[in-house]
Amino acid sequence: MLNLAIVGLGFMAATHIKALRQVPGVRVAALCNPSGRHLDGDFSGVAGNVGDNAPVKLEPGSFKAFRDYAAMLADPEIQAVDICAPTLAHRDLAVAALRAGKHVLCEKPLARTAAQAREMASVAAECRRVFMPAMCLRFFPEWAWVRAAIGDGRFGKVLAARFRRVAEPPGWGQANFFDGAKSGGALLDLHIHDTDFVQFCFGRPLAVRAQGYTKISGEIDHVVTHYEVAGGALVHAEGAWCMTPGFGFNMSYTVNFERATVDYDLARGADALKLAEAGQGGRVLKLDQPDGYIGELRHFAEAIATGRQPSMVTAQEGVSSVEICEAEAESIRSGERVLLG
Repeated sequence: MLNLAIVGLGFMAATHIKALRQVPGVRVAALCNPSGRHLDGDFSGVAGNVGDNAPVKLEPGSFKAFRDYAAMLADPEIQAVDICAPTLAHRDLAVAALRAGKHVLCEKPLARTAAQAREMASVAAECRRVFMPAMCLRFFPEWAWVRAAIGDGRFGKVLAARFRRVAEPPGWGQANFFDGAKSGGALLDLHIHDTDFVQFCFGRPLAVRAQGYTKISGEIDHVVTHYEVAGGALVHAEGAWCMTPGFGFNMSYTVNFERATVDYDLARGADALKLAEAGQGGRVLKLDQPDGYIGELRHFAEAIATGRQPSMVTAQEGVSSVEICEAEAESIRSGERVLLG
């Protein structure tokens, strides 16, 4: 049984706890939050922009509660740490956990800056611990399916791909999200999902050209980026969290192949994923697989059990996604195309 501790007890912690109920061999052994909030394991009333928002409550007495992070790391029963704290704390929390001999799952973005992310990956390699960025989108069935279709060429070459993730301002964690110096704005906190997925499908972009503006955080709250990728497909992504309250949240993608078009739109509910294939017309695809949070947590647990680093998302890919976002920010500031090494 893997004893997992969760640090940072907001919406994402509740989401991970819910997913962990479907991950065999892992138990939530400890919770840590310096503020003391939710240390009773009761996350009722915690809600966000994805999932069913059903109330989450841990059984009293089934876990240890800590306000002191160092004290939690000193507990020999804790084998792994799941970092769900605000972005600005990721570097210090991860480095301390790794140096204490713990395996680490770290929510996205891996760090506030690429330099911090590179340091975290270096410490993980030095300490020989499993270190995994929680890029959950790679594990969601509809995204995993289209990535496989891109990779195996079943519909021919990709001509174009468009990804979109847009929302009203976050209704939780606003002290952090609304301060761009802490969160990095929508570009780093929200749009990074699609930036990472672009590199997952097409490799690290050769260059980016982006436009964007700030509205609520002081950093980029709405971005549209064109990615130059090997193979020449037309690839772009849009991310925003500054839509007028009442707009809600939506994520979607369209990938146009030589012989098919795939379109996913969360707003269509059960009919979200559609495939139009040459000579066969259009149809809705139903994928009976666990959601991305379950998938990523299973992968993390399996990596620890096998003693291998994660294969679906590596520490270096987590670093790269932050580097690409920083290139996008540079392009917005300069108005120029930015090359990536």
